[in-house]
Amino acid sequence: MSDDHVYLTLAEGHDDGDARWAFGTGFEDPLHGVDTAVPEGIDAGALAACCLALADDALVCAQRLAEWCTRAPELEEEVALANIGLDLLGQARLLYARVGRVDGTGRDEDAYAYFRDAGDFRNVRLAELPNGDFAFSIVRLLALSSWRLAHFQRLASHADPVLAAIAAKGVNELTYHRQYAAEWAVRLGDGTEESHRRTRTALDQVAPYLDELFAAHDARDEVVAVLRQVTEAGGLSLPPWRPLPGAGRDGEHTAYLAPLLAELQSVARAHPEAAW
Repeated sequence: MSDDHVYLTLAEGHDDGDARWAFGTGFEDPLHGVDTAVPEGIDAGALAACCLALADDALVCAQRLAEWCTRAPELEEEVALANIGLDLLGQARLLYARVGRVDGTGRDEDAYAYFRDAGDFRNVRLAELPNGDFAFSIVRLLALSSWRLAHFQRLASHADPVLAAIAAKGVNELTYHRQYAAEWAVRLGDGTEESHRRTRTALDQVAPYLDELFAAHDARDEVVAVLRQVTEAGGLSLPPWRPLPGAGRDGEHTAYLAPLLAELQSVARAHPEAAW
């Protein structure tokens, strides 16, 4: 099986009935028709852990973005943030499906998203922090999308053709996510005195979580260069920071993740095995 074949299979359009993801709806396996056998020489445990962590990052970030619906400063930004969240949900669904094939459990994406507790999640903690104001959400999105894009660009040549195809498919989406966040960060930093102050505060709040991203995937120089370029264009600067102890990759989370998951998982847990 060639990488091109996998990519084309993942990139195929779906009927409207298959283009959604929700608990209990019984949609088609997102990896249907793809050869999901783990190639020889690949550590299945390490591959599953990688896919699970990246899926958790995407799911939790998407949930935070969804909270901006009806609350964003303008309708156009509400739609943009919702679409970014949907992109991330799509990535999460593919990655969770890959985990279920690799870890030997055969679980589907709903099982990973809705039936694990906070301590079982492996997302970075920056993704789970409350939205705060618009400036914080933009700076957080800039950091996460810059880091995730650098990671996916490398994973596009991964020895596992399925993960490589998922990453390659996500690169274009993440490029837009980073561009959207960068444009807003510059606009806010170079805007009014109040927007400048809020963006500076957001940078101070996000910076201590950056080292956790670099520990999860070493792209420090590349990501820091992007953040410096964007902040300087907005008349700001990336502040010095002291890394916070703990790591979401080890299941150590803030107090904010459990309530987020409780809301996300409420329907699925109230009606297990339901279909409609």
